[in-house]
Amino acid sequence: MTMDTQQNDVPSDDTGTERSVPPRSRRGIRSYVQRSARLGPRLQRHWDQYADTYLIDLARDDSAMEVSAEVRLDLAKEFGRTAPVVMEIGSGRGEMLAAACQAHPEWNLLGCEVYRPGVAGLLGRVGRQEATNVRIAHADAMTLLRGAIPTGNLDELWVFFPDPWHKSRHHKRRLINDEFAALAARALRPGGIWRVATDWLDYAGQIAQVIENSPDFDGGLSPRFDLRPLTRFEGKARDEGRSVSDFTAIRR
Repeated sequence: MTMDTQQNDVPSDDTGTERSVPPRSRRGIRSYVQRSARLGPRLQRHWDQYADTYLIDLARDDSAMEVSAEVRLDLAKEFGRTAPVVMEIGSGRGEMLAAACQAHPEWNLLGCEVYRPGVAGLLGRVGRQEATNVRIAHADAMTLLRGAIPTGNLDELWVFFPDPWHKSRHHKRRLINDEFAALAARALRPGGIWRVATDWLDYAGQIAQVIENSPDFDGGLSPRFDLRPLTRFEGKARDEGRSVSDFTAIRR
């Protein structure tokens, strides 16, 4: 895969006006923890067989998951075509991307996942399907949204079942906050769609407040996204009596 590492000007919106983007953090609070990167034999086979086809080559900063501030992705080059781009953050083992790439071959689907075993599972899933419209970023999504994704290049952004960090002292690690909304707005085109789902009631309240507070989005609670398959995480939530809240926000 290819990448463009030219330094861009300050991001701007569709009118050419410079947009205020939160400063790039270095080793700040992350919404994830580093876990073992070891792969079992099956996942290693997936990695060896499919990584060259689907993984995007990304220059790194001082952290293994943080993308260099100079990276600017040319998504048309990465996918080999110009098409609507949908990015999913936290793709896990790839149930959502696998369903979407078959249902919508006209979309370019960009999966983002920090956990290496999850990436390997995703590689195996889309590789077995011989998908041609999927690419995978093994990286911290926040560092992608801060600059690597060009302004206004995304048509949809999906964040399904982000880690709820349900203990009060860990709420600061939650992915969805005002900073994330600003970065999502930078990456999405006007009229683009941001979809979120969570099975934790207090996190749903936080997400609703973030969307309401944002000057860049209109939206809120919405019906279940019909393309989203029932994953094991959602199934577990139902078994434990937790209802799922879906949100849809439209970029102004």
